Amino acid sequence: MAFKVLVVDDEPYMHRLLQHHLERAGFQMLNALNGREALELARRELPNLVIMDVMMAELDGLSALKELKKGDDTKAIPVIMITASAHHVTRKEAEDSGAALFLTKPFSPTQLLMAVRTLVPEVEGT
Repeated sequence: MAFKVLVVDDEPYMHRLLQHHLERAGFQMLNALNGREALELARRELPNLVIMDVMMAELDGLSALKELKKGDDTKAIPVIMITASAHHVTRKEAEDSGAALFLTKPFSPTQLLMAVRTLVPEVEGT
């Protein structure tokens, strides 16, 4: 069974980069361009993990994280927040809102996969 990872970022480049590395590691990818799309997709698909950017148009990542953690079906889904801002307040707010981990861009593929594997059991064949 493939583990589903929902990637939420408004930058197409980040989607391609994350998809490349996560699919090579055996994960099934779901993609959303903003927090609103992420909430709809998470409620429908119930991914094993969400990787979400903080700064996005329409509904930012922190607001989407808070909504995700309110849902009975989605509150247990671990969320890795990613951002280009290493601001301490942003990190603290993400952690207080239920983020499991926080990665600051740029990060290496190794850092990404280590973060994912701390939250999701090993995928067969990787």
